[in-house]
Amino acid sequence: MDKLMDHPWFIRVVSLLLAIMLYMSANVGAKTGETRNTFGQEDTETLIDIPVVAYYDEDNLVVSGVPKYVNVTLQGPASIVKPTALQRNFEVYVDLTELPLGTYTVPIKYRDISDKLKVTIQPSSAKVTIREKVSKRFPVGVEFFNRNKMPDGYSVGEPTVKPDAVTITGAKELIDEIAFVKAIVDLDGATETLTREARVRVYDRRGNELDIEPEPSSVEVTVPVKSPSKTVPVQVQTTGELPDGVHLVSITPEPDRVTIYGPKEVLNHIDKLEGLTVDLDDITDDATVELDVPLPDGAKNVDPDKIKVHIDVEKDVTQTWKDVPIAVVGLPDSYKAEFVKPLEGKITVRLVGPPDVVRGLTKDDVRLYVDVSGLGIGEHQVPIQWNHPEQVQWQPSAETAMVHIIDKATAQ
Repeated sequence: MDKLMDHPWFIRVVSLLLAIMLYMSANVGAKTGETRNTFGQEDTETLIDIPVVAYYDEDNLVVSGVPKYVNVTLQGPASIVKPTALQRNFEVYVDLTELPLGTYTVPIKYRDISDKLKVTIQPSSAKVTIREKVSKRFPVGVEFFNRNKMPDGYSVGEPTVKPDAVTITGAKELIDEIAFVKAIVDLDGATETLTREARVRVYDRRGNELDIEPEPSSVEVTVPVKSPSKTVPVQVQTTGELPDGVHLVSITPEPDRVTIYGPKEVLNHIDKLEGLTVDLDDITDDATVELDVPLPDGAKNVDPDKIKVHIDVEKDVTQTWKDVPIAVVGLPDSYKAEFVKPLEGKITVRLVGPPDVVRGLTKDDVRLYVDVSGLGIGEHQVPIQWNHPEQVQWQPSAETAMVHIIDKATAQ
C-alpha cells in the first residue's frame, strides 16, 4: 500500500479527482435566487416570470385580472430541482371553466411538477372578473392635429379612410363605454394632399382614451389639402374666320368661371383666365368643343381642368323685294330727270345677310338712289347706289340706270 501511495501516477489521479469535486461543488447552484444546503443534497431555486395560462370559454367570455407572469420557488432534492428548473416543462394556470359571470378570487395552480418538491407561487391567487364577450363595428372618424400650423390660406377637404370601420371585441360593459373611434392626422406644414397610416384610438363619452385594441389597429387616411384659391371669369379668344355666309352669334364657355389654386402672391395678379382659343376656320354650324384649361404661371391647380365652349353661328338668309323705287339726288331745281332704264325707275333687290338683320328690314329701310350732281341736260348712265346696314349684301337686278335730264323751262 505504501508503495502504491508513493507511485507518481496514484498521486496524479487523486489530485484530478479532488479538483473535479471542488469544481462541481463551486458551480452547482450558481444561478441567481438559488440556495443550497451545506451538504448539497437539498436545493431551493426561484424561477421568475413564469407565464400563467387561463382556461375559460375564449369565444364567448372576456377575463381580466389574471396575472401574465408569476414567480415559482422550487425546493427539494437537487437531482429534481435542477432538471425541473432547467427544462421548465410544467404549467402554471387558473381554471375558470366552471365559473359563471362575475368576480372571484381563484388560486393559481400548477401541474407536471414532481410531488417530491415543495412549490410556492407568488402571488398564489388572483382576483379575476369574467364578463360576456361581444364584438361591434365602429366607424372611424378623422381628427386633425396642428391644423393651425398649415401655411396661411391652405385648407383641408373631406378625408377618406380605408377601411372606414374597425371591429372591437371585449367585455360588453367596456364596449358599451365606447363613444367614438378616431384616427389622428398631423397637418403641420401640409401644402398638398397627404396619405398617412394612422393608429386607431378609442374614446369614451368623456373623451378619455380607452385601452382597447381594435381590428385593424391602424387605417390609411387620405386628406385633400387645398391651397389658397380665386375664382375668375374665363376669356375665350378666336382664331381663323368663319366661311362666307356664316356669322358668329356667340361664344359661351361652360362653366364661365374657374377656380385657380396657388400662392396668394400669384393669385393677386390674376383677374381672368386667358389662353383659351377656338379656331373658327372649320365651323359651319353650331358646335361645342372641349378645351384644356391652361394653368397660369405659378399656380398649383385649376378646377375644372377642362371646359366646354359652345359656338353659336347663323347662316345668311335671302329676302327679295320687287319694284323698289330709285330716287334722284343732286339735281338742280331747274332741271327734271326721267328714267329711261329701268322703266319707271324701279328695280328688284335681293338682300343677303344675317337672319336677325335681314328679317328686320322693310322697303322703307332700303333707299336706292342715283347721284346726278354736275350732270347737264341729256341722257346719262349713272350707278345705282343704296344706303344699307353693313352686315347686309345686296344684289340689284340692275347696277346702273339711264337718266334723261331736261330743262323744266324748255319742257314747258
